[in-house]
Amino acid sequence: MEKIKNKFNRFLRILGPGLITGAADDDPSGIATYSQTGAQFGYGQLWTVLLMYPLMTAVQEACARIGAVTGKGIAAVVKTNYNKKLLYFVVLLVVVANTINIGADIGAMASAANLIIPIPFVFLALFFTVFVLCLEIFTSYVTYAKILKWLSLALLAYPITAIIVGQDWTKVFVATLVPHIELSFAFFFILTGVLGTTISPYMFFWEASEEVEEEISENRLQGNNKPKISKAFLRNIRIDNAIGMFFSEIITWFIIITTASVLNSHGVTNISTASQAAKALEPLVSTFPNAGFLSKTIFAAGIIGIGLMSVPVLAGSASYALSEAFNWKEGLNLKLKQAHGFYGVITIATLIGLLINFVGIDPIKALVFTAVFNGIAAVPLIFIIGRIAASDKIMGEHKSGLLSKSLIWITFIAMLLSALGLMITIFH
Repeated sequence: MEKIKNKFNRFLRILGPGLITGAADDDPSGIATYSQTGAQFGYGQLWTVLLMYPLMTAVQEACARIGAVTGKGIAAVVKTNYNKKLLYFVVLLVVVANTINIGADIGAMASAANLIIPIPFVFLALFFTVFVLCLEIFTSYVTYAKILKWLSLALLAYPITAIIVGQDWTKVFVATLVPHIELSFAFFFILTGVLGTTISPYMFFWEASEEVEEEISENRLQGNNKPKISKAFLRNIRIDNAIGMFFSEIITWFIIITTASVLNSHGVTNISTASQAAKALEPLVSTFPNAGFLSKTIFAAGIIGIGLMSVPVLAGSASYALSEAFNWKEGLNLKLKQAHGFYGVITIATLIGLLINFVGIDPIKALVFTAVFNGIAAVPLIFIIGRIAASDKIMGEHKSGLLSKSLIWITFIAMLLSALGLMITIFH
């Protein structure tokens, strides 16, 4: 028994940036986009889950490996090995994408909270903004992420609901295995959003930088700031990523199934409010009095819990990129007085994100638009990551192998085709 316990504890110690990144991937933008595709197309885009798992795992593993091997974040690697124009392009893309995403997530948390708390949206948005900033600046992210992971368990409501409602599982598995394409703007718009909210720019920068922070905390950096890398260490990074991305995609799969069977099958094909999105969970509590309120509470807990975990990831990854570009002191392991620029970017990005909520766009629609923007922005970033990860000069003996390179370039092509399909359908 003691032997099993020790093995389990060793396994838990492996889990780190990959698991946190995977959990943050099912952020409010993801939940809204997956809910919309289930409501609008039923099981029609379930096949994307099977496609995305190996692709997102390959990209995230490459990002983690870049951080671990170089001891630098992605922006710092670009700065050292490429020209300034490319550096500024990379940094601009991630900062803009993340700031928009922050705004959409803050709005979603406020909108979800408003389902159960009768307080004006403006006050709730301000509260979540201040709360997140205080947590990120004055508290250890690792500490409060552990707490927030428990709130993310509310997402288990989706698989439970899918089973309670009952599914034609043969139809579900066929839809998962056999790609379905519709040549329409609506289809490619949501498809780009699904890819963009799953394989997102902020995840690339966050995970690379968090691997560096882990190396610092474990004293892996040597005198020349080069990390001590072993095969076992890289194997653990791959395990961490594979598990984190697996749980992310399992939840994605069940969100699509649940909204397809609860909303689409009953004629609800467009989700424009948090209340409509929450209806997908009503069958879970249908036997209880006041089932509508209970389903809204479960939905709100999931959105708020994941939002509180993902907004710091979004702000942090934007800050890592800018800090690396301009040689500012960086890291969530540093105190505010040690890294004014780093925490300044976090504060400004979060406040600009807050302001986005007052331009009159519905929070749920904003989440889907954000996912689509991410899907387009990720295309050039994946190209750059693929080049870095395969570079003998930068990565040495730890450069990408054939499988890693193949999956990364397939990801690049898939996301490029989706974005091009969206552009073509716009013009037609």
